[in-house]
Amino acid sequence: MYTVRALLNWRSLRWKIALLVAVACCAVALTVGLLVHRSTLARSMNDGAAKAVNALSVDVERYEREGTPPDGDELNTGAMPQELLHRLRDRTGTADDTVTWYEDDPYHPSMWAARSYRGEPFAVSVDMTSDLLTRNALDRHMWKYSLVVLAVVVPVSALAAELPNRRLRRVARTARRISDGDLAARTGSGGGDEIGAISATVDAMADSLHERLRAEQRFTADVAHELRTPLMGLVTASGLLPEGEATDLVRDRVVVLRNLVEELLEISRLDAGAETADPRPVPLAAVVRDSLARTGLQARFTARGEPRVDTDPRRLDRIVANLVTNAHRHGRAPVEVEVTATTVTVRDHGPGFPAHLLTHGPQRFRTGAAERGHGHGLGLTIALGQARVIGARLDLTNAPDGGAVAVLRLPAAP
Repeated sequence: MYTVRALLNWRSLRWKIALLVAVACCAVALTVGLLVHRSTLARSMNDGAAKAVNALSVDVERYEREGTPPDGDELNTGAMPQELLHRLRDRTGTADDTVTWYEDDPYHPSMWAARSYRGEPFAVSVDMTSDLLTRNALDRHMWKYSLVVLAVVVPVSALAAELPNRRLRRVARTARRISDGDLAARTGSGGGDEIGAISATVDAMADSLHERLRAEQRFTADVAHELRTPLMGLVTASGLLPEGEATDLVRDRVVVLRNLVEELLEISRLDAGAETADPRPVPLAAVVRDSLARTGLQARFTARGEPRVDTDPRRLDRIVANLVTNAHRHGRAPVEVEVTATTVTVRDHGPGFPAHLLTHGPQRFRTGAAERGHGHGLGLTIALGQARVIGARLDLTNAPDGGAVAVLRLPAAP
């Protein structure tokens, strides 16, 4: 369903097509109107001139036959238009000295015809008022029916443009879904036109991205599984080493490597959709407080009330631990954890999240700006994946006065 704002958006392709059709219709109507008007005017002038010349011949013959001058203005040069007399003087002495002149009066136009008779101008006039009224009526009808046709064609063209607009909107929605991470989205739009070509290109792009992502996920899972066996040997061997500074350093690196492999395995399970939640009503503040205690990291904890949420406490503990660890690793103290209703907020006072992370979300093996510290970029990725598993929402923002803010919104207990 369209909103009124979207329907009235003048930049929409629908209204651009309607405007183009309206301009084309106006151009055609104007061109045809001018051609018809000029053709009708030329025919009216020709017919009027023929009538005036015929009336002039009849009056001259009557004058010659009866020998009495006519009782009108045929011989009165003062009543004749000056342009008619000028034309007559220019044609005097030629084989055919008959001339015509249209007197364009707004209300009572006339067509004059004149010739020299016995050395004097002889002219008659024919009333052209009926021809003027006919032409004016024709012009009015042409304009009126042109506007009627325009009023019909423009809405019809806007409706006709709805089909390609709908297909383009489907392609745009699919592209946005792919951009948001839904690589299974497809346009499902066929056709051999340009829109069909765009749809096919978007679908092909989604297929390519999906295959690349699956290859990356398979590679991550394979590497993690292949590293697990030799890692267990390293852990066992490090436990057999004699105590000393070098041994402590080796054991520390082995622990880091083991944590990395476990995180890679966890990400591979999240990517494969193998993780499922075991939700139950739990006291949110108590779970978050215990999770902070298990991290062994300093954090300022505040809770308002004792809210209960319906979630998997093991996965919630994993999310909170990763957020607090990320705040200490990449931010600066003090780290603040606040529980309000069904929301958990973790904030540090460091340089904040980088712009690309806020725009595109966390990406594995990418930590962003150098001032955010070093790491594998897996903590936020795991937290976001676990949040999806338990049906929670994780939002990452920066505080106005500095520092990264992670807000976890959990479903309330029934």
